[in-house]
Amino acid sequence: MAELSSGRQPALTGSLQLPPRVVAMGGGHGLYASLTALRHLTRDLTAVVTVADNGGSSGRLRDDYDTIPPGDLRMALAALCDDTEKGQAWRELLQHRFPRSRRHGDGEVGPEKLVGELEGHAMGNLMILTAWSRLGGPVEGLAALGRLIGARGRVLPMCSRPLGIEATVRGADPADPHRRDVVVGQKEVARSAGYVEQVRLSPQDASAEPQAVQEVMAADWVVLGPGSWYTSVMPHLLVPDLRDAIVATPARRVLTMNIDSTGENQGRSPAEQLAAVLENAPGFVPNVVLVDHHQVADPEDRSALEALVRESDGDLHVADLVSRTRPGVHDVMRLATAYQDVLHLG
Repeated sequence: MAELSSGRQPALTGSLQLPPRVVAMGGGHGLYASLTALRHLTRDLTAVVTVADNGGSSGRLRDDYDTIPPGDLRMALAALCDDTEKGQAWRELLQHRFPRSRRHGDGEVGPEKLVGELEGHAMGNLMILTAWSRLGGPVEGLAALGRLIGARGRVLPMCSRPLGIEATVRGADPADPHRRDVVVGQKEVARSAGYVEQVRLSPQDASAEPQAVQEVMAADWVVLGPGSWYTSVMPHLLVPDLRDAIVATPARRVLTMNIDSTGENQGRSPAEQLAAVLENAPGFVPNVVLVDHHQVADPEDRSALEALVRESDGDLHVADLVSRTRPGVHDVMRLATAYQDVLHLG
């Protein structure tokens, strides 16, 4: 097993002779970070996005229109906007969320306020729903929006139907730490106070979006994570035909670990986090595991992770990935540097 480390800042322009074909998987803020980093390295970039969100604006639109939730897809589109003035304007528009509404007098509305059903919705979610309605479906609508905003890549849903998530959770009740409960719903699993032991999708035999499978099979690299471990990262490995594609693809597979052990990974060491993925998705083997050096500062944690990666005949890549100004958040350019180094390994 080769162990690599990187602490330098990226020199990205012209760093890759041939742009690699990369598929990035996940959802939410984790996928946003990886896409923002990867778009500096290649234009042949596809996001394959989870569709199990049942909270907030996405959950409301999912229920009201019987559609896949658009929020994680919106964030992926926003991440693929470039850093030009136009790209930044589109990013801000997609991410704009309508404020709390307030009525004034006899139904009059203040200039900065909105009334009614728009409250809490993200503008990009409504744009996506409109595109789907007018252009024939999720794939066509997302492609059209991508062209409109000049996205540096493509966005695809993991499945073309909404999915449910349920998990077996231990110790959710502090008074009975050994009791196991079944928690249903992405939002509910993410907020569970217990220790997630296993996660499942509903339906368990859901079919992947065919174009997502095709992109995985044609890729040079498949990047999974970072993100909410059980509700954004693992779901891609629980859709049977998508998991089969991830296992069978000639592409090299990168698993990007989170930069802390909070949320769904509360109390788990990096090795335990990796073990959870391998246990929940038999057959999946990462070729490269990317981890922030703070997560393996403890020699025992580092040794345990090294041993587990070695069992998979993979490479461990240790890098400095944390933002100096926003602790707990990835520094996008440091993450880009790490991916640049990883892609050169291939």
